[in-house]
Amino acid sequence: MAAVTEAPPLAPAPEKKPPRKRGRLVPYWLLLPGILWLIIFFALPMIYQASTSVQTGSLEEGYKVTWHFATYWNALSEYWPQFLRSVLYATAATVLCLLLGYPLAYLIAFRAGRWRNLIMILVIAPFFTSFLIRTLAWKTILADNGPVVHTLNSLHILDLTNWLGWTAGDRVLATPLAVVCGLTYNFLPFMILPLYTSLERIDGRLHEAAGDLYAKPFTTFRKVTFPLSMPGVVSGTLLTFIPAAGDYVNADLLGSTDTRMVGNVIQTQFLRILDYPTAAALSFILMAAILVMVTFYIRRSGTEDLV
Repeated sequence: MAAVTEAPPLAPAPEKKPPRKRGRLVPYWLLLPGILWLIIFFALPMIYQASTSVQTGSLEEGYKVTWHFATYWNALSEYWPQFLRSVLYATAATVLCLLLGYPLAYLIAFRAGRWRNLIMILVIAPFFTSFLIRTLAWKTILADNGPVVHTLNSLHILDLTNWLGWTAGDRVLATPLAVVCGLTYNFLPFMILPLYTSLERIDGRLHEAAGDLYAKPFTTFRKVTFPLSMPGVVSGTLLTFIPAAGDYVNADLLGSTDTRMVGNVIQTQFLRILDYPTAAALSFILMAAILVMVTFYIRRSGTEDLV
């Protein structure tokens, strides 16, 4: 009988090395510069301003943290007209930007054709100049003897705006209308760009399908185009309203003492009166009010997909 030989024992399987943890940390290392930037230039100044808002004292004697929360109530009770005016002006400018920007964004997305790039350059062209220069240009546009005021007088539009309290007599400068016009012009690109991005994402076949179902153009816009562009509408209105509510340049250059916004008050408290606690308290009140309004607006808009 043939000798039965035993098979050699199998070599032990190599131990599996645990996955390297270094690769898992790469995303966090990439986020580290942004996190440090936010901490140094956002979180720390916010903490400093929060401590300033509860201090008492003077610039000569120095300020000390005494947890004087009455500064918030005093600031709000004294400057609530400026807060209300800021919200009103910012809302009016946002609505005007939406009414002017949506048709233009629709034109660029669906009808511009080969002219799309040129129109986009014209939309962002105001960014090529200083914000201050753009605002000062409106002083010439709305001059008392200029063509704009003359045209508004000829069409009796100033009679209506005088009745609404947006202008005074035959003047447009130094009135609420001038401030809203400046806000609308300066922040209109922030409305158009998100709207264009949102409209461009819409599949054109959806419009064709709506036409095949005998939907009229207005019905197609109401049922298809506008609902699908809501992320752009929400993004554009936020990008317009938030900076407009805290703006002070337009009210300072195009308005008067009767059109001062809360941004003008904060600037005055910080740079002229040197009442740092009141200025810091006003800043936090404005930030909290905008945060509440934005949160409510996003929830009511029915979309969380922002452009």
